[in-house]
Amino acid sequence: MPPKRPNDAGEPDARTALLDAVEQLMLREGYAAVTSRRVAAEAGVNPGLVYYYFGPMENLFVEVFRRSAARMLGRQADALASAQPLWALWDAIRDQTNTALVLEFLALGNHHKVVMDEMMDFSIQFRRLQFEGLSKILARYELDTEKWPPEAVMLFMDGIARFMGEEQTYGLDLGHAKAVAVVERLITEFEGKRRVGRRRVRR
Repeated sequence: MPPKRPNDAGEPDARTALLDAVEQLMLREGYAAVTSRRVAAEAGVNPGLVYYYFGPMENLFVEVFRRSAARMLGRQADALASAQPLWALWDAIRDQTNTALVLEFLALGNHHKVVMDEMMDFSIQFRRLQFEGLSKILARYELDTEKWPPEAVMLFMDGIARFMGEEQTYGLDLGHAKAVAVVERLITEFEGKRRVGRRRVRR
């Protein structure tokens, strides 16, 4: 049975404030700094609300990850549904605003199986949606999917973007511009030049 609801639990934004606080602490100090008291202090709420809303801390981490994952799914859906889906997908993949948080969750998952399982389930869902969406796009452009399997194309794009993103975190960008130019030349062959600027990423 959950504990009695604390007096300030009626604050409509308390739950969201707690989720925001976890993200901020993870990004600023790393996942090891996230305790119920630190989260409550960061959110400016009664510490009892952490347990009231989420129970064990593992549940809180899972909820934070799910919220971040939902944002990622939304950005991908927007990209795949856009007028130039290859350009939009490439821009979404190259966006690095979520990288630091993902790395913290990976480190956290090494010590908490429930978090790693959640990440694995999401990754499978995310990748399958990528493959399905890209398959439709390549079929629309009448690309030979035997020569260019959607799964391989997706992994190439994703792998290049992730690798460059990792190198950029420690200041290395040797060869990046040429690699980007190759990918974007191929995209241009199918969708023409990007008709609008880089899409704004949903927060």
